[in-house]
Amino acid sequence: MEKFKFIDLFAGIGGFHLAFHSLGGECVFASEIDTHARKTYQHNFYSINPELFEKGMFNDDIRKISPQEIPDFDILCAGFPCQPFSQAGYKRGFNDNHKSERGNLFFNIVDILEIKRPKAFFLENVRGLISHDKGQTFKIIREILEEELNYSFYYQIVKASDYGLPQLRPRTFIIGFRDEGFLKGFNFPPTKPLKFNMSDVWEGQCSREIGFTLRVGGRGSNINDRRNWDSYLVDGEVRQLMPEQGKKMQGFPDSFEFPVSKKEAMKQLGNSVAVDAIRECGKSLLNHLNIIELQSLDMKKTKNKGEWTEIYSFFKVINDKKLTLSDKDLNNTQNYFSVSKVSTLNLDKDIILTDTDLVFIENKITKQRKQVNVRELINKDILQDLSHQIKQNKGTFEIDDIVAIQNELGISIIKGGRSNQKSDIVLDISQDNFCKTNEGFGIKSYLGSKPTLLNASGKTNFIFKVGNLSKGDLDNINSTKTLKDRLNKIIEFGGIFYFHQIEQETMSYNLRIIDSMMPETVAQMLLEFFVERNNILSENLVSVYNKGLLDNITDDLSSLTIKVKRFLVSVLLGFFAGTKWDGKYASNGTIVVKDDGEQLAFHIIDLSSLEDYLFENIVFDTPSTTRHRYGKLILENDGNLYFKLNLQLRFR
Repeated sequence: MEKFKFIDLFAGIGGFHLAFHSLGGECVFASEIDTHARKTYQHNFYSINPELFEKGMFNDDIRKISPQEIPDFDILCAGFPCQPFSQAGYKRGFNDNHKSERGNLFFNIVDILEIKRPKAFFLENVRGLISHDKGQTFKIIREILEEELNYSFYYQIVKASDYGLPQLRPRTFIIGFRDEGFLKGFNFPPTKPLKFNMSDVWEGQCSREIGFTLRVGGRGSNINDRRNWDSYLVDGEVRQLMPEQGKKMQGFPDSFEFPVSKKEAMKQLGNSVAVDAIRECGKSLLNHLNIIELQSLDMKKTKNKGEWTEIYSFFKVINDKKLTLSDKDLNNTQNYFSVSKVSTLNLDKDIILTDTDLVFIENKITKQRKQVNVRELINKDILQDLSHQIKQNKGTFEIDDIVAIQNELGISIIKGGRSNQKSDIVLDISQDNFCKTNEGFGIKSYLGSKPTLLNASGKTNFIFKVGNLSKGDLDNINSTKTLKDRLNKIIEFGGIFYFHQIEQETMSYNLRIIDSMMPETVAQMLLEFFVERNNILSENLVSVYNKGLLDNITDDLSSLTIKVKRFLVSVLLGFFAGTKWDGKYASNGTIVVKDDGEQLAFHIIDLSSLEDYLFENIVFDTPSTTRHRYGKLILENDGNLYFKLNLQLRFR
């Protein structure tokens, strides 16, 4: 690939940035929390990439930004924090508490990969990652990346000395690809001879050809001490490493500067990646991407059920020339909008419908048109066959007929809406005196598994303080295998749950826009679901109200019902959990594709039907406890016990 874009997470002083910039890449987003490292990063990269800093894309805490706010990119690079996995650290892995969560920062990478879907990723961590917790930590990482996110997964222990630098520094490199398909076979590059040795680094005769691994602490040990890493015998004298030598051992150029103290510079070098090792493996990554992209020119693009359904819905609107409205029970009302134009936010063309079998394909910018007889391409039988194929297939798959129709129309619908958009299809609609142009609709499909209303993430964790338990109960409860059993034990031991807060303030802010007590309301309903397995929202709310769990909220049941309905519509049409909401709907309706292929729609012109439909058809769901890091009792630094539950909502 030619020019490519990458992001640099847990960036340190920019080893990944330096390597991928030299390969022709543009860094469009970077994140680093350490103040001193940020100073060094900006000092060295502002001149080559001023937009990164001027556009506010140098983030200081990856936990405080939503993936939707990150610009699109091709490759995710991350030397995610090694302390929880390192032999020099506490080996806490994924079991950190909900405030520090250093190990759990891996899940911020997961969230970004899931939402942004880049072509590839390149992760770096300590060698001990593979064996941590008897291999369980690495197993979880691999399962999430391969099985949940559908990326390929390649790893290797790489030493800096494998690619020319005179330093041991064994590290775990993990590389994966999104669209590898049947083209398996990425290989890490062959090793290279040393470009120079430690005598060259010291500019004097050194007793070692390859140096020790640079570290963060423990400087000044005796040269004969087994813990020594920074003292060398040079020309018969003991000398201690300084930033000048550390830069060379890590592959940083002489021009790289440290606007910090020497002590801080050595710490930053000890935390950095070996630039040459990253660069060489990065070359192989890019070469493999080129092969994948060349192959994809000769292969039809595979899609999942949701993506194929968006295209099916697009074609069905063209065929029907109308959008039939639904009642609260998902029945055809015989009432409909006439449709005169069909497009998506990402498509560069509009499909203009007429009273005949002809449609006009119009370029949105040039307004150039071409005429197509759509009846030869799309009809009831073809649509029925397409819906059947979508239902029968699993995973990602190809549908030749849909590809052929797109080719004939001269359009390519990759995805109707982006991850930060609520509209999958955009229509010009009319009914009597009502007329709307460029009206956005989301699409929910029953052709596959039940669609989600709110996807689980770290942003949807609700934290409860657990009272009336002793610290001695923690291990007993957490040793229980399932989440349900842990909750039952807490209750059996007399534990009492008090809603504390939502883990991410943005989600709490969005709920408070709906109602000041909405975080508390949703929290109590969520607890009711996990404890009593009462998953249907309408029934759940009645139970919570009757148990008096919302006594601190003065509303009666009818008022609460109205507010919960408003919450559901706001999730459907308005906000994302990780993005601060302005209170406005980003889409004004939703299309539901039923399991028989029939397509019905809701629009805010009849808001009550949409509210009633959601209230009776949305259920709580149980997402992965490992991936979304919830479901265990946590002893916090304040001496209190806490328990996290995750909110995911699905259509039933």
